Amino acid sequence: MLQHKDHFHGSDLEKIEQIYGIKKEEITSFSANVNPLGVSPMLRSTLSKHIDAITTYPDREYTSLRKCIADYVNTDYENIIMGNGSTELISLFIQIEHPQKALILGPTYSEYEREISLGGGTCLYYPLKEEQGFCLDVAHFTAQLNESIDLLVICNPNNPTSTAVNQKDMRTILDICKQNDIFVMVDETYVEFADNYDEIDSTPLTAFYNNIVILRGTSKFFAAPGLRLGYAITGNRDLIKAINTRKNPWTINSLAVIAGEIMFKDTDYIQKTRQLISTERARMYNALSKDSRFKVYKPSGNFMLVRLMDDTLTSELLFDRAIREKMMIRDCSTFPFLDNKYVRFCFMSPEMNDKLLECFMRK
Repeated sequence: MLQHKDHFHGSDLEKIEQIYGIKKEEITSFSANVNPLGVSPMLRSTLSKHIDAITTYPDREYTSLRKCIADYVNTDYENIIMGNGSTELISLFIQIEHPQKALILGPTYSEYEREISLGGGTCLYYPLKEEQGFCLDVAHFTAQLNESIDLLVICNPNNPTSTAVNQKDMRTILDICKQNDIFVMVDETYVEFADNYDEIDSTPLTAFYNNIVILRGTSKFFAAPGLRLGYAITGNRDLIKAINTRKNPWTINSLAVIAGEIMFKDTDYIQKTRQLISTERARMYNALSKDSRFKVYKPSGNFMLVRLMDDTLTSELLFDRAIREKMMIRDCSTFPFLDNKYVRFCFMSPEMNDKLLECFMRK
């Protein structure tokens, strides 16, 4: 096995190319968690016809785009804030709220801690327990909340565990947070992939709580990470005003606006995506559940966390085995509370999923 200290993100195909000598175009990334269907056919055929849009500035208020998104998520368009990917919105929100102490459900995405630290705040982690399948014990968790915490960060479904907090439990969390003056940031990047979307979507709660902001984007579900089109949903009009006052104008370019107005209306693509992921998620979960060398956790997103129970197998070894077959999985040893016995992969086409299963199960 090649020895190196690199831990690769799903977008790090150039690094893979350098280290392993495999052309990035030949690699299937099971690490990036991007929709395997690729770009919406409706988007592909329409966008090229609107290339002249780059000769003019987009609407500074993005009114038409916000209305499309509002229809898609079933809220008022005035509750929508646009951003250059959800990353910009995370940064803006942290700058405005300026939390001194934040609590993050972990293991999870590292960008939250990075942004909070850059703003001068400190981060505490509430660890999801492996023995509970990385599902949140809401009663125990809410008992830890107090007035010393400014901000709570929840990725839902969570990356990398793929577990989710349902709407009923989220309401309980919001109630306790309201009592302790804690703002809640919910990252719903993967919620659209969930079979039980209506049960875990927090958007309806923004009509009743002003201490929640929801972050979403088009990178994963709509397979458009390069578009950098993100949005936030909140019923807190003071927060909306503060973000819109602080953020730079025209951070969403003209083509991204047109793309957004197309993709959120492509119901055929949306349905096909959900059907594919639902079918492959169940199939992959069932296949690995039958092998005692692996422990799998019930996934809600378009990816699954796996614990390696075989003493001879580590995340580094399995990553190396897969990448040599031009498949890139995620070594999860860099996530808080995880070690080199955990890997994560997303669901691709049935053919590629079969190939990955074969790689995993080889003795």
